[in-house]
Amino acid sequence: MQAKAVAKYQRVSPRKTRLVAGNVMGLWVEEAINILRFTPNKPAGVLYGVMKSALANATQLGGVDVDALRVHEIIVNEGPAWKRFMPRAQGRAGRIRKRTSHITVILAEGQE
Repeated sequence: MQAKAVAKYQRVSPRKTRLVAGNVMGLWVEEAINILRFTPNKPAGVLYGVMKSALANATQLGGVDVDALRVHEIIVNEGPAWKRFMPRAQGRAGRIRKRTSHITVILAEGQE
């Protein structure tokens, strides 16, 4: 049995989010939530919220043992980027891309 949660258009860089996601991939859900809670960067906070949502979705399914759930997969895709310009020297403008992410967390029952 699997439980899934999706957060789209999150204002965090996909590259930095994948680094944090790699730290909790394959862990028990309780352990992964504790790691994310005490990781001091923005993608960890966003992943923490999506993980809690997936856990809440799992409790709504019938016949799922919440204590036996593992982080099966975390998919971080790139969303649309916000385009901005910053003034530069001699009347020029530099482009700034504020990147967004689509984050999917899939929890599945696993054995030790």
